[in-house]
Amino acid sequence: MSKAQALKLICVEEGALAAAKLDARAQAWAEANGFTGQRGRLLAIPGDSGAIEAWLFGTGEAAGRPALVTGLAGAQLGEGTYSLAGALGDPTLAALGFKLGAYRFDRYSKAKAQPALELGSDADAAEVARLTEAATIARDLINTPANDLGPDAMEREIRAFAKARNMSVDAIVGDALLAANFPMIHAVGRASAEAPRLLDLRWGNEADPKITLVGKGVTFDTGGLDIKPASGMLLMKKDMGGAANVLGLAHAIVDAGLKVRLRVLIPVVENAIAGAAFRPGDVLTSRLGLTVEIGNTDAEGRLILADALALADEESPELLLDMATLTGAARVALGPDLPPLYCTDDALARDLMAAGLKTDDPLWQMPLWSPYDAMMSSKIADVNNAGAGGFAGSITAALFLRRFVSKAKAWVHLDIFGWAPEARVSRSQGGTDQATRAAYGVLRDRYSK
Repeated sequence: MSKAQALKLICVEEGALAAAKLDARAQAWAEANGFTGQRGRLLAIPGDSGAIEAWLFGTGEAAGRPALVTGLAGAQLGEGTYSLAGALGDPTLAALGFKLGAYRFDRYSKAKAQPALELGSDADAAEVARLTEAATIARDLINTPANDLGPDAMEREIRAFAKARNMSVDAIVGDALLAANFPMIHAVGRASAEAPRLLDLRWGNEADPKITLVGKGVTFDTGGLDIKPASGMLLMKKDMGGAANVLGLAHAIVDAGLKVRLRVLIPVVENAIAGAAFRPGDVLTSRLGLTVEIGNTDAEGRLILADALALADEESPELLLDMATLTGAARVALGPDLPPLYCTDDALARDLMAAGLKTDDPLWQMPLWSPYDAMMSSKIADVNNAGAGGFAGSITAALFLRRFVSKAKAWVHLDIFGWAPEARVSRSQGGTDQATRAAYGVLRDRYSK
C-alpha cells in the first residue's frame, strides 16, 4: 500500500482534542461521539463517501501513560496500513508500541489480520524492527505447545536462529552431558523420551567484553515425581520462557552489532516422569562440585541453570545474565507483569530498572538476602534445592543460583513469568517477552560501536 493510501492514526492526549487540529467536520464528529482522548479509545473518522479516512486514538492522560500506549491501537485495528500522527511522544517508541500490539499468533488457527505500520522519517526504523523481532521470537516460541517444541525441536529452532545470525553453535546431548560434567542438566532431563542437552552459541570479536546470557529451557514441566496438579501444568509449555527471551535479547544484540563477545547458553530439558526420573531425596553433584539434595523435583529449573551458570562463570565474563520462569513465589510477590531483578551490582540494577521504565518493560530489584541461605541447608549435602517452608521462594531460588557464580564481574538473575494472563498495553494474551528491552537498552548504551 502506498503512503497515500495509509490511514492516519491521530494520537490525542486526554482533554487535548483541539491540539490535534482536526478540520471542523472531524472535530464535530469527535465531539458528537464523546471522544476526548480516553486511553485506548479508537474512533473512525468518515470521509465524504462514508469510507474511513482516518482514525483518532486516545493516549490518555500524560501522567502515568505507558511509553508503548499505541500498542492498544495495534491490538484493536484490523488489516490495513496506518501511519502515526498527532501526540506521539517518542516516535520510535510509538511505532514500536503499535507493532508489538499488532502481534498475532496464528500457527494453529486463523488470527485476526495484523495491521501494518508505515514509519515516519522521525522514527528509528532499524530499532523498531529489531525490538519487534526480539519480542516476536520470544512470543512465538513460548506460545508453541510442547508437542511441537520438545527438546529436539527446540534445538532445531536454536540452530536455525544461530545460522541466520552467523553465530556458532555447539550441542552436548544425552549421556555426553555426563562426560562433559553437566550432571544436573542430565538428571533433570533423563526421564524424557527426548534427551536433555546444552546449547552453546557464540558471536562477536573475542577481544571485546564478554557478555554471557543463560536461559532456562524446560520445554515442559510436569513437576517430576513431585507432580504438579493438572491446573499447575496448563501453562507449563511456557517453562522455556527464559530461553525464548534470551534468544530475543541475543537477536537485538547481534542485529545492533554491539561491541561485545556474546555467548548464549541454553540448557534444554523436559521434566518428565518415568523410571529414570530423579527423585526427592536424591543427592546430585553439580558441575561446580557442590552436592545438592533434592527437596522437590519441581524445583528443577535452578538445577539446570546451576550447571550452565557454572560453565559461564569459568571464563569470568564482564556480565553474566540469566532469565528463567523460575518461581511462583515471584508472581505472588510482584504479580505477572513485574519480574524480580536480582543483581550483584546495584548501579547496574538501577540502570536496568530505568531502561525498563522507558520501554514498558518494568523490573523491580529484590534483595539477595544472605541470611535466607540457611533456609536451603541440608543435613547430608552442601545445599537443598528447595527452601524450607513457604517463605521467600524467589529470593531463596536466587540465592541458590548465586552459589554457582563467583568470577563474573556482575551477575543478573531475572525471574520472569513469560506470560500475559490477559492482554496488556503492547502485549497480547499468551506468551510474552519480558526483560529483553530493559537489558538491551543497558547493553546498547554501554557497548554501542
